[in-house]
Amino acid sequence: MELYFLALLVLIMAIALGSGYPVAFALPGAAILTIGAAAASGYLFAGSTDAFFHSGGPQQWLSAGVTNLRGVYWEVERDTLIAIPLFIFMGIMLQRSKIAEDLLVTMAQLFGPVPGGLGISVVFVGALLAATTGIVGATVVAMGMISLPAMLRNKYSPSLATGTIAASGTLGQIIPPSIVLIILADQLASATDQASTLRKGLHKEATGELTMPSAFDVASTSAGEMFLGAFVPGMVLVGLYMAYILIYSWLKPSAAPAIGFQGKFNAAFWRKVALTLIPPLALIFLVLGSIISGIATVNQAGSIGAAGALIMAGYRLPKPGKMTYYPAIMAIVALAILTFALSNFEMNLKAADTARDVLGIRIGLFGSALLLISLIWSGWRVFKIEETLNGVMLETAKTTSLVFIILLGAAMLTAAFRAFGGEDLVREFLNSLPGGFWMKFVIVMAVIFFLGFFLDFIEIAVVVVPIVAPILLSDPGANITAVWLGVMIGLNIQTSFLTPPFGFALFYLRGVAPAVVKTIQMYKGVVPFIGLQLLALGIVGIYPPLVNYLPNRVSFLSETSPPPRNPKLQVCVEQYVGAELAASSAVQDAIVAANALDLSVLPDDLADDLREGFAAAGNAVTGLGEALIAEAAVAGSADAYRPQLIAVRRIEKSIRQGEEQAAEMKTLIGRMRSDAESDARAEMQAELAVVEAEIERLKGTVPATWDGVYTDFAVLTGAETSARNMYRRNADASFVAPSEVLAVLASNAAFAALETPLRDMRANIETLPAAEALALVEALEKQFRDVDGASDVKKWLGKVRRALKGNSPDREKALVEYAKAIAVYEEQATWRVPAAAALEGGLNTYLEAIRGNLGLRQQMRFEREQALFMARCTSDHRDISLHF
Repeated sequence: MELYFLALLVLIMAIALGSGYPVAFALPGAAILTIGAAAASGYLFAGSTDAFFHSGGPQQWLSAGVTNLRGVYWEVERDTLIAIPLFIFMGIMLQRSKIAEDLLVTMAQLFGPVPGGLGISVVFVGALLAATTGIVGATVVAMGMISLPAMLRNKYSPSLATGTIAASGTLGQIIPPSIVLIILADQLASATDQASTLRKGLHKEATGELTMPSAFDVASTSAGEMFLGAFVPGMVLVGLYMAYILIYSWLKPSAAPAIGFQGKFNAAFWRKVALTLIPPLALIFLVLGSIISGIATVNQAGSIGAAGALIMAGYRLPKPGKMTYYPAIMAIVALAILTFALSNFEMNLKAADTARDVLGIRIGLFGSALLLISLIWSGWRVFKIEETLNGVMLETAKTTSLVFIILLGAAMLTAAFRAFGGEDLVREFLNSLPGGFWMKFVIVMAVIFFLGFFLDFIEIAVVVVPIVAPILLSDPGANITAVWLGVMIGLNIQTSFLTPPFGFALFYLRGVAPAVVKTIQMYKGVVPFIGLQLLALGIVGIYPPLVNYLPNRVSFLSETSPPPRNPKLQVCVEQYVGAELAASSAVQDAIVAANALDLSVLPDDLADDLREGFAAAGNAVTGLGEALIAEAAVAGSADAYRPQLIAVRRIEKSIRQGEEQAAEMKTLIGRMRSDAESDARAEMQAELAVVEAEIERLKGTVPATWDGVYTDFAVLTGAETSARNMYRRNADASFVAPSEVLAVLASNAAFAALETPLRDMRANIETLPAAEALALVEALEKQFRDVDGASDVKKWLGKVRRALKGNSPDREKALVEYAKAIAVYEEQATWRVPAAAALEGGLNTYLEAIRGNLGLRQQMRFEREQALFMARCTSDHRDISLHF
């Protein structure tokens, strides 16, 4: 029965949306009506309101949507959606300040003399507006009102002109900052948690192990990563649009003729170009640059964008006058002052303890005050001129409310979908498809593309993504990143604005296009651009680094870079080390030189530690070679093993499903004890026999050679894992022991400085009151604790402290323990200085030689060259299905 109510849910939603009922109410309405109908039917026909639900009951599922939404969006850590009203405000403010009009007119004059130049200028301006406003409707309307008449007047093909404008207006969906990317990031953050649980379940079913190595886990994403990941694909799409227009104009010059510029390309013209281009480019740089550089989060960047849009409107809306640009100039000066203060002073108020620190804070306060005055001045102008600020705030509130109401409705709809087993149904369907991950992915992309004909991007993002994303992300065969999946879905959703019959960009353009342009011409015009969007989707799908590289690069170069010991990075770390060792013999030479050092000046324990460390370095070099050979052996056998693994895992999954079904049937049979249920019991026992027979049949289809094949391959993977683990232990030991000995020798000055306080301590113990002597001993003990290699001295001082502690201090015992501390100190003093002279230089040379390779795992973060290698290496998706 669950399937009937699932079909009813989809039918009610489709009818509501098709009749024009508001999406924000159609989604939760469909959920509430269907759950209510299922509860009523269960109560009337089965005596329980829970009877026709996949699990749980109506109360649980009615509240689940609201509870999930509240649980996700009220958490302090999940503040991604705060950026939505900020970017909406930024876009509407820039649209109202006529920035689009200035850009279109100026760029048309600049590119007009080139064949297809007006079309190229529209694409260029569309990209700029996408990176500043990101609002499709406003962009399409502005370009349709300004550029379309000019293009038609200059004999441009109506289809090419309308297609270019409509497609360029949709760039705001993929070029950051984008509302759809923020929503997708939020949905994917939840989906990765579910995908991680699914993948752990797959690993447990396949291997029987209770825990899955963290290296195989699913990584989440954020709005910042989505912005970075979408940037290059967005530029690829812009390049495809421009290339298409150029090729079209070359093949058919009459459809996109060159337009001569009546004026002159003189200083005044270039000054106009600069004044038109620099402000939006500067805003783009501030917003995206602050995210890319790690200076600001997405929310903070949204605040920067909103403030920048307000300042730009503050000089664009008033009539030109003497003081028109004063607020903007004041803001530029304020930013320069703040940059100077942050670059040259310690700006932490709590840590300010010098006159210079106070001066820096005062300079920062002056710059902040100047920026605040600039914002207030600009805001007052925008408020007074045609009440622009009121209109912008109202539109921002309306749009933001719409987005969040749809999010709430979608959460309720998704809960209802799960209540009737829809999620399990979709998962089983996708997992049953032949062809593995890519078949599932193509089907999902095709469904999203088809839904784009009828639904808006928000409905697709919040209804479809939570259902399909966990299934795709959990697949270990492709092991895709969440940011790549998000950008692929974003590119696909972008087509929803162009695909008839409900392509919103077409509606926007139809509203401002002259009657001479027929609707059919607009439909024909967008078809090539839909094809280009699908081409871009294919390019990004085939080459994932287009998405993954930039977020990885920013992450590895940031202050919060993942450390080299991160389990997910070890394969790439070992590739880097292997390449370094193959490129130079410096490490081997350093190991040989280290083994030649005279260690007789050291105590036996430290000398043994060094010998073991140097031996571990040689073993690490050998072990890495063995690990890479084992990796090649696994790769060589993988092609033959993988098809068998997939086939057997599919059979085993069917067997598990049959066993679960049989267990449920046995439970039900056990409950049928009355004579009245004898017929139903017999019928179910017959069904159970069929299920058990099918289980036995499935077990018989497992190839007889599978156990041997599995064992042989497990031996290969086990050898690789063992070799890698052995390399990692040896590599760590090769750096740790020598660095610890070097730290001991480097602390000689601090060790020697404590000799006088230590020798003076005898008199303190003998003459001072016990409490005062105790305090002095404790202070000295702490000083020795901070000196590398002085733990033995600290140990005996600790015994001195304990002898002096308590109600009856034992001075004689304290003096005995003190004498032992002196003896240990003198023993160390005899070898420390000679050892430093003999070994310090050699150890430094050795450690510097292995620091960036064998010792890389012991470093706090990657150096730039290493970080760039890691960004490239982790940008490709690595198949881990052989471990499942």
